[in-house]
Amino acid sequence: MEFQAERIKLIKASPSMAISLQARKMRQEGADVIDLSLGEPDFDTPAHIVEAAYRAMCAGQTRYTAADGTPELKAAVARKFQRDNGLIFAPDEISVANGAKQSIFNGLFATLEPGDEVLIPAPFWVSYSDMVSLAGGVPRIVPCGIESDFLLTPESFEQHLTPRTRWVILNSPSNPSGAVYDRGQLGALGEVLLKHPRVLVLSDEIYEHITYGAVPFVSFGAACPALRGRTLIVNGVSKTYAMTGWRIGYAAGPKALMVAMGKIQSQSTSNPCSVAQAAAVEALNGPQDCVAPMVAEYRSRSTRVLEALSRIPGLRTAQPQGAFYAYPHCGSFIGTRAPDGQTISNDADLAAYLLRIGHVATVPGVAFGLSPYLRLSFATSQAVLDDAMERIQRALADLRQDAHM
Repeated sequence: MEFQAERIKLIKASPSMAISLQARKMRQEGADVIDLSLGEPDFDTPAHIVEAAYRAMCAGQTRYTAADGTPELKAAVARKFQRDNGLIFAPDEISVANGAKQSIFNGLFATLEPGDEVLIPAPFWVSYSDMVSLAGGVPRIVPCGIESDFLLTPESFEQHLTPRTRWVILNSPSNPSGAVYDRGQLGALGEVLLKHPRVLVLSDEIYEHITYGAVPFVSFGAACPALRGRTLIVNGVSKTYAMTGWRIGYAAGPKALMVAMGKIQSQSTSNPCSVAQAAAVEALNGPQDCVAPMVAEYRSRSTRVLEALSRIPGLRTAQPQGAFYAYPHCGSFIGTRAPDGQTISNDADLAAYLLRIGHVATVPGVAFGLSPYLRLSFATSQAVLDDAMERIQRALADLRQDAHM
């Protein structure tokens, strides 16, 4: 008996989660594995946010809320947009969901007709293309390699637009590359969009506050105010406040789109967790001095990892401007042979080799739509990162030596 609809056959399980589960299984079997595959802060949720959740539970805030978020959380989101981005949104222009992922899915599902195309610059977060497919759309991947600093250029953008294009998805700071668009670059993309009034823009800004390079973060909404009527901004508390498990994301955009997204959510999951919403209110309204130490630590780790990668012959890495990932180009290792005789045919083989021999879990670039690369998360301690970099260097050195035998 067939249990899968045809649309389910179009998608795959999360590659980063699959690799992390494999690493966990190897650990359970006794292997000393370092997992650099998951994009999750290694910090605890700040104490004042946890206390707010406790107070909410004690006060009886454990019942259903409005499907798309409490008035208190919508007000906190509106204050955040005004404070951090200079953007004004009314409560009915804001929707709260079970994580930023649900906000993105709701937005796509609410707008895509069968055959509508979505432009996705690669490398991209692994879920974008599958969510487009589930919603009946067609992912159109636009390669944006290390030569363009992993950024979509206006020329490439315009070349890939068709009469079927419905959305373009932008992610700044980027997972997996750490690239950040500056105001001028966003403005140039906005100029292209002005010529194509049917195209909507989804700006995923979940890593907004995790920046440490020379390029300051600018919201697409602030850079391109003329496109407000067809811009969906998605954000959340997961990365900035180390609240991945609390599952609170939010979106802001045109009222009609928020209504449609709310309908979808009301018939799928209903409201986000009431207690987590109370915690998110405190995260957004409360003291923000908990963020800077975490970002400073990510900056230090980034420097350390980039220095280590630069010492490994054959890897080429751009300096990430934000998020907590390195995305080195590993093309020189494709076609080499492992000591056990296996040929490294692609970046998936290389990631499997590093896990099998080096006992370091990474995610191959193919998962993000652009090969040959590897994504390494540095959301772990510097001591662990130092160990991981040494293991990677030794494992790759064996490949290079064997390739010349």
